[in-house]
Amino acid sequence: MSLSIRRARPDDVDFLVELFTHEDVEPFLAAVRPKDHEAVRAEVERSEAEPDAYGVFVVEVDGERAGTMHFERANRRSRIANLGGLAIHPAFRGRKLADEAARLFQRHLVRELGFHRLQMEVYGFNERAMAHAERAGFTREGVRRKAYWRNGEWVDGVLFGLVEEELEEA
Repeated sequence: MSLSIRRARPDDVDFLVELFTHEDVEPFLAAVRPKDHEAVRAEVERSEAEPDAYGVFVVEVDGERAGTMHFERANRRSRIANLGGLAIHPAFRGRKLADEAARLFQRHLVRELGFHRLQMEVYGFNERAMAHAERAGFTREGVRRKAYWRNGEWVDGVLFGLVEEELEEA
């Protein structure tokens, strides 16, 4: 099995929309996550236009689209990126693809784009995402208690961070 990541292209929009709206994926993504063709296409175009500040990436397994993740520069001077939108299509789950893809993404962001700190926030009910974050090398840094209205209730946001010195060598 060969796993790779690459920047999304316009021909990935249909796949991304299908993934973001999948019934086993959508409840775990940020409520404000764009999910329609026009908004997703705009994200892909922004990723192409601002490659050092914003990125939508596609995870591929043996050349087949399997998932996605993205980043956005949060602070230029301190070289901080916010990560999010990690989603692996249910047909590819159970193989730890997200962990390997996350490590590839981390190395790309730190080594190629020069970020010092990577950070993300996960809904408190998303046990799978929190376990993934820790397996991928992130440190749990805190909780925003009842910060988000999601799925009909107030939910926590759990904060994770990884700094350049913690990046796994591989």
